[in-house]
Amino acid sequence: MLTITDLSLQRGGVWLLEAVNLTVQPGQRVAIVGANGAGKSSLFQLLLGQLSPEQGSVSLPGGCRVAHMAQEVAASSRSARDFVLDGDHDLRRMEAELAAAEKRGDDHTLARVHGELDVHEAWSAPRRAETLLRGLGFSDADADRPVSSFSGGWRIRLNLAQALMRPSDLLLLDEPTNHLDLDACLWLENWLRRYEGTLLFISHDRDFMDRVATHLVHFDRRQLELYTGNYSAFETQRSERLAQQQAGYERQQAKIAEIQRFIDRFRAQATKARQAQSRVKALERMEKIAPAHVDSPFSFEFPVADKVSNPLLTIRNGAAGYGETVILEGINLSLLPGSRVGLLGPNGAGKSTLMDALRGESTLLRGERTTGEHLAIGYFAQHQLESLDLDASPFLHLQRLSPRASEQSIRNFLGGFDFHGDGALSAIRSFSGGEKARVALAVIAWQKPNLLLLDEPTNHLDLEMRQALTMALQNFDGAIVVVSHDRHLLRNTVDDFWLVNDGRVTEYDGDLEDYERWLADRRKDDAEAPRRESGNVSTADADTAVAGENADDRKARKRAEAAIRQKLSPYRKQQAALEKEMDKLQSELMTLEQDLSEPDLYADQGKQKLKELLGQQAAAKSRLAEVEAEWLDISETVENLEAELTP
Repeated sequence: MLTITDLSLQRGGVWLLEAVNLTVQPGQRVAIVGANGAGKSSLFQLLLGQLSPEQGSVSLPGGCRVAHMAQEVAASSRSARDFVLDGDHDLRRMEAELAAAEKRGDDHTLARVHGELDVHEAWSAPRRAETLLRGLGFSDADADRPVSSFSGGWRIRLNLAQALMRPSDLLLLDEPTNHLDLDACLWLENWLRRYEGTLLFISHDRDFMDRVATHLVHFDRRQLELYTGNYSAFETQRSERLAQQQAGYERQQAKIAEIQRFIDRFRAQATKARQAQSRVKALERMEKIAPAHVDSPFSFEFPVADKVSNPLLTIRNGAAGYGETVILEGINLSLLPGSRVGLLGPNGAGKSTLMDALRGESTLLRGERTTGEHLAIGYFAQHQLESLDLDASPFLHLQRLSPRASEQSIRNFLGGFDFHGDGALSAIRSFSGGEKARVALAVIAWQKPNLLLLDEPTNHLDLEMRQALTMALQNFDGAIVVVSHDRHLLRNTVDDFWLVNDGRVTEYDGDLEDYERWLADRRKDDAEAPRRESGNVSTADADTAVAGENADDRKARKRAEAAIRQKLSPYRKQQAALEKEMDKLQSELMTLEQDLSEPDLYADQGKQKLKELLGQQAAAKSRLAEVEAEWLDISETVENLEAELTP
């Protein structure tokens, strides 16, 4: 499909590639990764004929149809549906030819073009365009809205839909998940896995790459290294390669030790919930992949707040929305130091509205919002980047906040965000979106918040910065509420989920895999329900519906599922009770370990006390082992029953 031979490329006097060779086979789905500025987007420009190499060649098969996702779209009065349909160039060409033939009265051409349109399945094109829009988070009403009425992020989604609409043999996508929410990411993954052509995509979302990629190309020291497998396979293979290089060995061990500290810290809470179990597994995996990130330019933390309150924030009997429109009702929540919450919910359900209510904005229409005396909120959202002073440097942004801070302390802090030397003193006007996001995060961290409210914090961040942010959030002692489509970040920083749906905010008893199944069930219901008065049933996401299932079958299935859920209920209660007891025993053991660290215990006068404490420790460990064994048995039963509910 694609052959690159002895290729060398430079931009602005800087060599990006030197004498590289690469072959991509038909049907492969290839993720492209590398540091910012390595040349990933330039490679796409080469493939699109917008750049010429200094030497070498790029070869595609004759007649290869290439589709790509544009990064910008101008305001237009065309409807969203028509804009997406414009992606099918052949369709638009045939429509224009048909209109011209009708005007001329050319019956021969009319017959030919009608035949071509039928082969092209032009009759289904509007429905296919609407399916793409719906999958990417647009409502049915949005299809008739003009492109100019959408914000920048939603226009990028329209560009993506237009690229997917175009029939192609090679599809090029540059960071397709940047402006998507989690629901749209999951839908896009499924669409791309069914794509029959060859896919090349640039991404900084490791879970997305894990689910979509069959191969990976790494830009490394002006070379292209091809790996078989997804991003996790790449990390493992790269770790093994680096482990063989003695020069990097000590740095690897330091990074592994750092990861291990996080694992040890959170292992004590491992049994408190299903989400926590998933998190510990993810943390243990991070230990294995740590060496793949030894050359990261980022290393920072969120400093400990000077003071903290408990609780930090409480909302009782709240309602949130805009003006007279209520989006969320019955909001009752409390955030304590150490709370780590991820917000889940369909697009438009009110996640950002809730975030604004937590901040104390006017979206909280009624209810009681109580804040702790020492509450200090750090808030990040993409629109926050617009509030940065474009004429000020990263250094000046921090200096304004702390005029008495030494120049060296500010420079040291900014260095962790990869702002060094002149980069720390340059006006941010010319910075990329990712660099501005790093400035905004540095400003938040510098102010020592004890509550972080993060709305899609990873947009525009590359893989290494996402990894550094994940590490910093793991080590943060305050509370976190985060909305993100980056599942790696969620798995490694969140202990609990809140589901924002149907006008309510409720605790979600499950993990991200459960949430994905919940979304699939919702899509089934949408596919089964009539959408138009004509009685036609929408085919959106019909692939997730149960093929051939009639109304009686559905009723029988739902009755069977209800019976399984009834069986599940007592087991889940036992599971929760055991988790509560394990929490208590873990806390007791931690207290005993602290008591046993007292030096006086090991003197003659402390021997009796030492004996008592050791006895208590042994009894607690024994009981914990019994409870854990019982919990594992119950959990296995729960998982087996839940598997019966899985579509």
